[in-house]
Amino acid sequence: MPHRSEPTGELRTETSNRWVRGWLGDRAIVDSREALLFWTPGFPVPFYAFPPHAIASGTLRETTPPSGTHPFFGPRTPVLQWFALAGAHADVPQRPVAWRLAALPERVVVSWEPGVLDRWTEEEDEVFVHPRDPYKRVDALRSSRHVRVLLDREVLAESRFPVLLFETGLPMRSYLPVRDVNLDLLTESATVTRCPYKGETTGYWSFGEHRDIAWSYAEPVPACVEIAGRIAFYDEFVDVEIDGVRQPRPQTSFSRD
Repeated sequence: MPHRSEPTGELRTETSNRWVRGWLGDRAIVDSREALLFWTPGFPVPFYAFPPHAIASGTLRETTPPSGTHPFFGPRTPVLQWFALAGAHADVPQRPVAWRLAALPERVVVSWEPGVLDRWTEEEDEVFVHPRDPYKRVDALRSSRHVRVLLDREVLAESRFPVLLFETGLPMRSYLPVRDVNLDLLTESATVTRCPYKGETTGYWSFGEHRDIAWSYAEPVPACVEIAGRIAFYDEFVDVEIDGVRQPRPQTSFSRD
């Protein structure tokens, strides 16, 4: 189990017992059983900081500070030292990809930005986008609620066999059997997204000018296996009725202006 610790500077930190690795090809560039989760105040997800010996020897070289950093994957507190990948990894962009935070001077943070390392794993499971928050819960429950999805007076889906996904901090999502979705009204797109709690999507669908309003996971992570092969809609963009009651459209980070 994670071990809660006191805040460090502006950060909240917690040790993790998970075996965390970051990979370039078949080589683990980061390999740690002593990862430290940290949360930046006001930012919704954690990242890992590692002891220096967890970084493969010769992998990093000190570099100058960048002119700017990624708004999601970059640091949000003062940095003491910046690192780029060493010359042996010339196929990787030679920009800062790791850093020491002033609040965690004995640790190194390696970026999860796409294009830096090929993938990250916790134990033998691949994790996408960012580390999983041990205080975030995701439950996929089979239900018999009557779910209707409408947009512009068209019924896009109707089912009495949803799997309802309850995810901390997000509205309930209804994952519906494909047979209950009117795919004749939808156009499949090439969009792919990744989620640390559900995995990598294998399908997105649009309706007219409404882009990417539905998605599916063919092979979600084991904890969400019940949603495999089903289709969910963004409640932010469509009208959802549950047992005959119209649901208000939620306002979330996915909402569009």
